[in-house]
Amino acid sequence: MGFFYLYRQKYMTSKILANGILRAMAVLLAAALGLYFLYEVQIVLVYLAVALILTLIGNPMVAFFKRRLKFNYVFATIATLVLFLMIIAGFIMLFVPLIISQGQNLSLLNTAQIESNTIALINKISVFLENHQIDSNKMLKEANLTSKINFNFIPNFLNAFLGGISSFGMGLASVFFITFFFLKDRELFVLGAKKLIPDSHEVPIINSLKKINRLLSRYFIGLLIQLSIMFVLYLVILLIFGVNNAFVISFLCAILNIVPYIGPLIASVLAAILTMISKLGSDFQSEILPTTIYVMIAFWIVQIIDNNVSQPIIFSKSVSSHPLEIFLVILMAGFLFGIIGMIVAVPLYTILKVIGKEFFPKNVIIQLLTKNI
Repeated sequence: MGFFYLYRQKYMTSKILANGILRAMAVLLAAALGLYFLYEVQIVLVYLAVALILTLIGNPMVAFFKRRLKFNYVFATIATLVLFLMIIAGFIMLFVPLIISQGQNLSLLNTAQIESNTIALINKISVFLENHQIDSNKMLKEANLTSKINFNFIPNFLNAFLGGISSFGMGLASVFFITFFFLKDRELFVLGAKKLIPDSHEVPIINSLKKINRLLSRYFIGLLIQLSIMFVLYLVILLIFGVNNAFVISFLCAILNIVPYIGPLIASVLAAILTMISKLGSDFQSEILPTTIYVMIAFWIVQIIDNNVSQPIIFSKSVSSHPLEIFLVILMAGFLFGIIGMIVAVPLYTILKVIGKEFFPKNVIIQLLTKNI
């Protein structure tokens, strides 16, 4: 009897262990298949993300058309999408040809030409330093800068951007189709979500979605305004100092402002390099060097204004967070996830704060962080 009992216990233990291993393998297989599926449909996920951002930007426009012009939901949504299309069409017709032509003039689409121009610039700098009794030839040769600089960065960026512009017709149609229903059927999505959400969590989840929608709409609209302001200011500076190809340089530097704090610093260095390259035919000491110094000083002044005026308004007031809080969040996201982490840090942090306030309102730390939401 005792032997049979021990045998049965051993059999049950083995069966439980085997079932556990099978379940673990099934979970791992399901996770792998899920990741593979997400990888295969990644373009659809991109479409959904872009459509969601357009929806957040378009929500205030839909509300304006409904409240001020008395449009119904369908016409308000159509008017918003038409406005988006007009802006995109205007950008393509006015800006893209100019970016292409100036990019070609600046040789930004040719890696070999960039390397050649950079070497010519380094030689000019060497001559300038030697004229001031600084032996730079040996230092530059030992450093071998040209072999360490990735000259593919700028042309790859521009080629990817322009390639996307030239082949985004299907993507644009898909994004606008998705955005149309996100905007028009927002109430239906909310009602559908209410049916799926347990009754005990319905109120906090619906409140979270409303607050997230309001805060992120303000954030993305503010970000677009900030990038536009920076582009105009950079363009004015470069035109004042007579820098060739000012439009494309301003455009690149403005886009870099998407990356908080680090982006403007990279933009200053990029503006300095491109300013020197654009004036390669001029004398280094009398024109290239002074112009570059003036441009960098002007860029720094603009960035000081941006850091103390534009960014606090956008990153702090739009998402109801303290500037120091936002800075620390972006810094930690940068250390953990790099550039992508810095870009998405503020929206994700805002979402987490709203969820925390709705589901853990009595937590002391959450109360402190969400007192302005």
